[in-house]
Amino acid sequence: MAGQFDRRTFLGRMGGIAAGAVVLGGAGELLAACGGSATPVATSAASGPPRRGGSLTIGTEAEDNGFDPTQSAWDSTGYLYARCLYDALTVIAKDGSVQPYLAQSVTPSGDYTTWTVQVRPGIKFHNGTPLDGHAVLSNLEAQLGSALAAPALFGIKNVSMTGPMTVTVTTSGPWVSFDLYLTSSLGTMLEPNSLKTKSANLQPIGTGPFVFKEWVPGDHLTVTKNANYWRPGLPYLDSVTFRPIIEPESRSNSLKSGQIDIFHSSDPINIHDFQGNSSFVTTTDLQARVPGGEPDQIFLMLNTAVPPLDDQRIRDAMAYSIDTAGIRKTIGFNIDPATTGPFDPGTDLYVPTGYPTAPNPAMAKQLVSAYKAEKGDFTIELGTTNVGRNLQLMELIQAELGTVGIKSTITQAQQSEFITNAVYGKFQAYLWRQFANVTPDGNYVFWVSAASAPVGSPALNFARYKDPQIDAALAEGRGIADLAARDKVYQQIGVRFGAIKPYLWLSRCVWCAVAKPSVGGLLTPTLPGGGNAFPFGAGTFWPGELWTTA
Repeated sequence: MAGQFDRRTFLGRMGGIAAGAVVLGGAGELLAACGGSATPVATSAASGPPRRGGSLTIGTEAEDNGFDPTQSAWDSTGYLYARCLYDALTVIAKDGSVQPYLAQSVTPSGDYTTWTVQVRPGIKFHNGTPLDGHAVLSNLEAQLGSALAAPALFGIKNVSMTGPMTVTVTTSGPWVSFDLYLTSSLGTMLEPNSLKTKSANLQPIGTGPFVFKEWVPGDHLTVTKNANYWRPGLPYLDSVTFRPIIEPESRSNSLKSGQIDIFHSSDPINIHDFQGNSSFVTTTDLQARVPGGEPDQIFLMLNTAVPPLDDQRIRDAMAYSIDTAGIRKTIGFNIDPATTGPFDPGTDLYVPTGYPTAPNPAMAKQLVSAYKAEKGDFTIELGTTNVGRNLQLMELIQAELGTVGIKSTITQAQQSEFITNAVYGKFQAYLWRQFANVTPDGNYVFWVSAASAPVGSPALNFARYKDPQIDAALAEGRGIADLAARDKVYQQIGVRFGAIKPYLWLSRCVWCAVAKPSVGGLLTPTLPGGGNAFPFGAGTFWPGELWTTA
């Protein structure tokens, strides 16, 4: 099987967590893409030409559970780690286009059913192994054979090595945005033998700007400069240390006390803490959006496969009972914008979804009473991660549900357990954050019925709904090259979500990065062929292009 791999072997397999599964308090992305202009909003940072040398300590909002995407799910922290240790075949440019990175070219056939990946010559992994067609094939085989990653690649029919530096991917139908998937962990290249021996999860070997030095899970990860990096002049720093800091207030305090140099966060309290503080530089993705893209949304995710949430009346009642404007004011300082679906108002993907824009307690009470008269009383278990402010938010929701006759309890779990519960359907209503992407096709595996499964079996459609109209829109949109025509098809998905309510929308997520003014390079990542990469979205930036004047 050295030269060819048959995708059909894995079409029956489902499981685990593909890149992109994200929770509130444990960030993530499939792709960095968030929602106005093409440049993130930032205050003044270090200026002038980049300086070489020095080190930075970066605070992250969570810890990851490994470095091999075929074994471990990557959230936003994982992608920051990956951008130090690895490179992807393609990346998103500042203008939203997909550009080659490790690949010299990624070329589709005229009907978008065959994609040819040509690898740049002369690139080596940290241990000296060459990056070539065999390495790319080994990585794609590992992804397709992984219970974690394979479901995200439903549409691949065959992968083969068609030259020393060339791999050809054949899809089961037109797949216009396949190259987009190669920007994620699915297109991230690990040293082939480390994949084969399963050592990559703890001892990563990549082609990236930094080399793995030490990882103490829950405490720190340290990486050092790759002196033989294939991109001349990069990286600027000698080393980077990451420190997971779970509570948002602790992240703010760590920066103010000088324990870290920069942190990322999706909690609005961190933006609120540093508003007007000229001693630090705050960057947000509030007005940063890849053209045609979607930002992360914050929502209550409902398991539609378990009672009473398998009944449309209860999902409707919950939507009518929650005062999202009050929550955004009380918990979010009115920083996170309102939302009624996966697509932002003002974008080409948005149309009114029919989702409630204000609470209607009377309607909610009617629906709850009708359900109880038919099926009896019930209690819903609300779940979140072990973050204090998440618990506060859930307590507000619990109180609002109680006013319409819905009894509920609240449980908390560590992030890794929390995600696993979602994958296996062992939850009722989870506080969640997800769906940042350049195109809705990037969320195909999270929305399609084929990715649903009974409780106890792994599924990437975590809410476990099955909707033929959503399936039809996803299938049709995947094959449309014209952006305007594609948008009209995808608009139907937002409307269907507003009707069936597997997600109770709370707010659009706003990410921030807050740094000392001595930190430079956050908004100016470059591409090998010239131009700029998309700098900051869904909590992820480019450590290999950061520098410091300290």
